Amino acid sequence: MDCIFCKIADGTIPSRKVYEDERVVAFHDIQPQAPVHLLVIPKKHIASLDDASSEDAELLGHAMLAAQKVAREAGVASSGYRVITNIGPDSGQIVFHLHLHVLGGEKLAHLNPKNTSEQGPSSS
Repeated sequence: MDCIFCKIADGTIPSRKVYEDERVVAFHDIQPQAPVHLLVIPKKHIASLDDASSEDAELLGHAMLAAQKVAREAGVASSGYRVITNIGPDSGQIVFHLHLHVLGGEKLAHLNPKNTSEQGPSSS
């Protein structure tokens, strides 16, 4: 398989790993979008969350707990952090191997929906 994240997971391509166990690997993003920007990937190749099955439920939960662990170890858990996964080209997914972005280390912008005020949608 010619997947860059599979190669990182198996050690073929070097990365700045911060965590690894038998199911996931976490490492620094090479194009950080925040002072702390880590990626958590399953070692099993799953193209995106949309390609996961019920058989992957335990692995997905494990990946979320790994995201929590690396956020704590990076020192961003107490102030807050964001965990994001992009699913498909329209979301901005570039590498088609499921991965969780862990972002923190600064106050992150709110994800405000388009065309709404701070008070929320109108009831009229």
